[in-house]
Amino acid sequence: MDRRIALVTGASRGIGRAAALELAKAGNHVICVARSEKALTSLDDEIKTATGHPATLVPLDLRDGAAVDRLAGALLERFGRLDGLFANAGVLGTIGPLETCSPQTFAETIDVNLTANWRLIRAVHPLLRMSEAGRALFVTSGVAVRHRAFWGPYAASKAGLEAMIGCYADETENTPIRVNLYDPGATRTEMRFKAMPGEDRSLLPSPDDVAKPLPWYLSAECDAHGERISYRELAKGEA
Repeated sequence: MDRRIALVTGASRGIGRAAALELAKAGNHVICVARSEKALTSLDDEIKTATGHPATLVPLDLRDGAAVDRLAGALLERFGRLDGLFANAGVLGTIGPLETCSPQTFAETIDVNLTANWRLIRAVHPLLRMSEAGRALFVTSGVAVRHRAFWGPYAASKAGLEAMIGCYADETENTPIRVNLYDPGATRTEMRFKAMPGEDRSLLPSPDDVAKPLPWYLSAECDAHGERISYRELAKGEA
C-alpha cells in the first residue's frame, strides 16, 4: 500500500473517532480499534463517504494483551509495517476521594490507560521500525502534571503514561521513529461530561477541533520528538 498506515485506538467515539476521520482525509489508510463493532461500522461508513476508501476495523478490548499481540501479527502479514500510531483509548475511572475507589475500578483505570499502552508498544514497535518514518502519539491529560483532588486514579494512570512514553522517546532517539504526547485539554466529549456534568459545554472545543492537528504529528514530515504537545497552546498560536 502506497498510503501511510495509521492505527487509532479508542476510535469508536470522541477524539479517537475524529482523529480517524482526519487521518483518513489526510490520505492515510486507518486501522480503527475499539470495543464497539457497531460504532466502528458507522465510522467506516463516514470514512468511505469522505474519502472513497474503507478503513480496517478491529473490534478489540485493549486489556486483552494476547489479542493485541495477534493484531500486530495480522498487521505484519497484511501491511508489513505501521507508519503511525495514535494511542487514544482511555477510561475515566472513579472521580471522587481515593478511599471511595474500588480495587476493581482502580485496576481497570491503570490497565486501560497505562498497561494497555505498554502492551501496544511491545506489539507494534517492530512494525513502526519497518516504516521509513514511524510516528507514535499518546494521549495524556493536564492532571498528569497538575494534580487535582478526586482525580487520583486517572491522574496516576496518565502520570505513569507520561513517564513511560518519555522513556520510550529516549529509547527511540537514534531511530527513524518519532514519539510524542498529546494533551487535548478539556474537550466536548462524553468522558468530560461524566467528570464535569455542570460545565458549560459550549465553551469547550469539539473532538473535531482537537483532532485537526493530528495528521501532521503522524506524518513523515514531522520531526518533533519527546515533546508534550498541547492543543491549547497550538490553538493560542493560531489565534
